[in-house]
Formats: sequence, structure tokens, C-alpha cells
Amino acid sequence: MNLYKIGKAICTIIFYPLYRIKVVGKENIPKEGPVIICSNHISNIDPPVVGITNQRNLYFLAKEELFKNKVIGGILKRVQAFPIKRGMRDRNALRKGLDILKQNHALGLFPEGSRQKSGDIGKGLAGAGFFALRSNAAIVPCAIIGPYRKFKPLKVVYGEPLDMQSYRDEKASAQVVTDYIMEEIRQLHKIHSKEG
Repeated sequence: MNLYKIGKAICTIIFYPLYRIKVVGKENIPKEGPVIICSNHISNIDPPVVGITNQRNLYFLAKEELFKNKVIGGILKRVQAFPIKRGMRDRNALRKGLDILKQNHALGLFPEGSRQKSGDIGKGLAGAGFFALRSNAAIVPCAIIGPYRKFKPLKVVYGEPLDMQSYRDEKASAQVVTDYIMEEIRQLHKIHSKEG
């Protein structure tokens, strides 16, 4: 058993009861083929929570600074995370992400780039749109509805895959596509927040 599977098992045992996680729409995630799961970002715990609430083994982008610590960086690499430089176009990270999708794997993205501690959904960065346009991956929006409080319900909602074909045909800009993805996440969050 690799470290990713071990970590996923441990996080499942801890986080499901601790945050009373409820998952909605897991069936919307394709079981095979390239997938990009795009989620809002409210906590450092988001990556493992997205990781344990779906059946795919995800690769995540993580800020480069985390990899400077040899111990943390070593762990991150073994749980399928890879570094990206913030605030600039990181060609190596973009190439790595596309390679992962070409191999029919699943990529987990937090388009906002940084946590929105208020719980509001911020503007996404163009990277999500880049991956959506340059790959044939299914794009699945995900809304994490918090906040994270011990023994208080946390909801993770997966929407239906988004139709990207018209954007690909029109050669839309990466930012336009990211804005579309973020609006879908925003709508998921709005609808399911009301449902409680």
C-alpha cells in the first residue's frame, strides 16, 4: 500500500466523524479518464477532504514554498502533490499537470489559489482554465460548505461535469473559462448552503 492510500485511509477515519462530512453528487465524478476537480478553498484541510470524498486518486498542485522543507516536501511528493510557483506562469507545473491528465489521471485544483477564510468564493486564477482548454478532461465543480468546526456538519458537493466544448471550439481565454468554472462552484455553494 502506498503512502497516498495510507494517508487517505487515515484521513477518512479522522475527518469523517470529526467534521461530520456529508458528500453530495459523488456519482458525478467519472470513474475513468482524465478529470479535473475544481473546488473553492477555505482551509488547509481542503485537499485531504476533497481527496477522501471521491473515488479517484487525485494529484494536487501545492505552493512551491511547502516543498522547501525536506520532510514536508518529501511527504507531499509521495501523496501525489507537485509544486507550483505562485504569482507567475510556471511552465513546468503546467506541463506536469497536462501530462497527468494525458495519462487519464485526476487533478485536484483550487482555482482561487489561496484560502478564502471568510467562506466567500473569490476570483479564480487562469490556471484552471488553461488545464480545461488544453486537455480533454472532464471538469467537475466542487463546493466545500463549511466552516470547519469539530463535530459540526461539513458538506462537500460535486456538480455535474461542465460542458467545455464550446469554449474549446471558440478558443476562449483561460481566464474566461476559469470565471465560468468559479460561477458554477458559486452556484453549487449557494444552492446547497440553503438546503442545510
